[in-house]
Amino acid sequence: MENLFAPVGIGKLELPSRLVMAPMTRSRAAGGLVGALTAEYYAQRAGAGLIVTEGTQPSVIGQGYIDTPGLHSAEQIRAWRQVTGAVHAAGGRIFAQLMHAGRIGHPALYPDGALPVAPSPIASGEQLFTGAEMLDHPVPREMTAEDIDQTVQDFAAAARNAIEAGFDGVELHGGNGYLIQQFLADNTNRRTDGYGGPVRNRIRFAVEAVRAVSEAIGAQRTALRVSPGVPANGIAESDPAEVYPALAGALAAHDLAYLHVVETMNRDVTRRIRDAWPGTLILNPHPTPGSYPADVETAAAALTEGVADAVSLGELWLANPDLPARIRAGGPYNEADRATFYGGDHRGYTDYPALEG
Repeated sequence: MENLFAPVGIGKLELPSRLVMAPMTRSRAAGGLVGALTAEYYAQRAGAGLIVTEGTQPSVIGQGYIDTPGLHSAEQIRAWRQVTGAVHAAGGRIFAQLMHAGRIGHPALYPDGALPVAPSPIASGEQLFTGAEMLDHPVPREMTAEDIDQTVQDFAAAARNAIEAGFDGVELHGGNGYLIQQFLADNTNRRTDGYGGPVRNRIRFAVEAVRAVSEAIGAQRTALRVSPGVPANGIAESDPAEVYPALAGALAAHDLAYLHVVETMNRDVTRRIRDAWPGTLILNPHPTPGSYPADVETAAAALTEGVADAVSLGELWLANPDLPARIRAGGPYNEADRATFYGGDHRGYTDYPALEG
């Protein structure tokens, strides 16, 4: 397990360990604003080599769920400063994850009742939980060329806001069936222009968004997360073993902070991405493809194998704010309370106990 505690560089940061806290939506940002409880939650976990926040919408139309935070207003920037300040005061490092949900949205979330947007007008088949009822996702509005340009600009603007809010960098969410992956996947992208069809076209939006963010805040503060083959939110990719190495290769020259891969497929696909990616690779590994949650043993084995430079864990960090100490002690580990994952108060959020002594 000692390899988990070796230092590693990402961009201009030197991480004290290779244990990364994965992004996890917690839905405790009423009105799109984080508060003191969120600051406490992340500061408790500042012992991570790096924290990646919950998905944060870069624009109004980018929101996909209730009570998720944004980074597109001055008020949101001010709110996030208490989080970054608390994490830095505790000795941690923190990246904001920028997540545009695309078709995984609903008019109920937007002030003007607009339709969510997507590369193609294909409904997800999923639903939005409003806190009181479930609403079917509508058929999204197909993005025009102008919409695509504006969305790329929105990512860049949100990245600048993140740096103003005190974040050490940003991670673009390119997985889990959200907008970037909707462009990558052939079942959600049926476009016939330069953003659809062959792999080189389907990776174009992701490359443009990453490039815009890199130009806005610097490549070494910019990262991308992908989840090849994930069957989330109606995604069904027929060619992930081609798409993701191609995407990694197209971004290879950009000198990004890292590429973050969720291992939803077999290790062979991960290796192909690794071979195409010359920079730091963070892996969210799983004992078998698509299984959850990732465990400490699997994470350490991925480092030993050399398929990753750092590893991210989610549920273990959620339930164990002092995870490094527990790993060194060989456990025990708190069990996560799934009933409190989304929404609510401090229960299941900031009240998980640390090891005594």
